[in-house]
Amino acid sequence: MAAIELYRRSSIGNSLTSTLDYMVSTGKLPPELAIQVLLQFDESMKKTMKSKVNSKVSIKGHLHTYRFCDDIWTFILTGATFKNEEISETIGKVKIVACDSKLQQSDEEKA
Repeated sequence: MAAIELYRRSSIGNSLTSTLDYMVSTGKLPPELAIQVLLQFDESMKKTMKSKVNSKVSIKGHLHTYRFCDDIWTFILTGATFKNEEISETIGKVKIVACDSKLQQSDEEKA
């Protein structure tokens, strides 16, 4: 099972997708290879987040909207304040997408 495509809507994911779309449309890259690049991006982001990110943050704000669909939570917060040990930042509107980490296990991890 491939990694869930959560990170494709990030800034770097959007840039990668746009670049791959351009390369496919101009004939510089076959569509099959573009798909492989995206799958590798998903897997690399999952591994990086798991192994390199170990900060804890607290979030406070007004919960504007929430939904749970296909085992994925989506929260829209307004006036959200993010705090960790070093910094506190308030953001007007933020969207948080979260899923169960068990959904992200690759075939190798399950075996």
